[in-house]
Amino acid sequence: MSTIFTDLLREKGFVMIDGGMGTMLMDVGLISGDPPEEWNITQPEKITAVHKAYADAGANIILTNTFGGSAFRLKLHNYQDRSYEFNKAGAEIARAVADAADHKVFVAGSMGPSGELLFPLGEATPEEIAASFAEQARGLVDGGADLLWIETMSDLAEVAAVVEGIRSVTDLPIAATLSFDTRGRTMMGVTAKQAVTELTKLGLIAIGGNCGNGLDELADAIEDMRNADSEVLLIAKANAGIPEWVDGGLAYNGTPEVMADFARRIQGLGANLIGACCGSTPTHIAAMNNALSLETA
Repeated sequence: MSTIFTDLLREKGFVMIDGGMGTMLMDVGLISGDPPEEWNITQPEKITAVHKAYADAGANIILTNTFGGSAFRLKLHNYQDRSYEFNKAGAEIARAVADAADHKVFVAGSMGPSGELLFPLGEATPEEIAASFAEQARGLVDGGADLLWIETMSDLAEVAAVVEGIRSVTDLPIAATLSFDTRGRTMMGVTAKQAVTELTKLGLIAIGGNCGNGLDELADAIEDMRNADSEVLLIAKANAGIPEWVDGGLAYNGTPEVMADFARRIQGLGANLIGACCGSTPTHIAAMNNALSLETA
């Protein structure tokens, strides 16, 4: 299957994705509960620094600082009318870093879940979800994103609505990842096999898993996805291990060495696009990139 990643996969054998954004921003002053997307306007230099650190660590895909950039999420902070602005700025920041990198870097427009339940379980309709994410997509596209990246999803119906919204404004490639728990299902009960079966019908460039409760859960999901479909490009973006309380705060137990071993393991299970999620840093990504580069050399 020819994709925008074809040349990179042929050259490297894998595509390196970046790591956590929230983890990095909280280290430089973001307060828990505040919208990080606002920093695309008020503190762009801090967002630039995070993207550059991941690019310098070897990332080929950097995700924009727009995970909660839909109007549904921004309304929690009374910013629902600034979705386009925040997303465009976020994509512009990442675009500048990608263009200045000394290797190929793609800008993926991050689009996290709405936080709503779709009717009849909740009040949100597919049409409302599509309209909200269409506005987010417009900002990401106008800011220079290479593809749209739907992540941390649990409901296949929401993914379909988001894809519909995106496709109403752009024909850029779309990737999507779900988050799986210790039972091998998403919060809405979706299995990895179901995810492959349904998401491939949407014509996505790549699918997979991110976040979740641990490395083993994501490994199992990737293995099930590969067994269900031998051709689809698979994304694995795991948390840096399990969060633990340390000195009054959460810390993740996945060291760079642990994540490097996991990168080799998950590639062996069939993942093509590999990165990290919550708790990870550029040091983790550099270790994973080096491990995979040695593996495929």
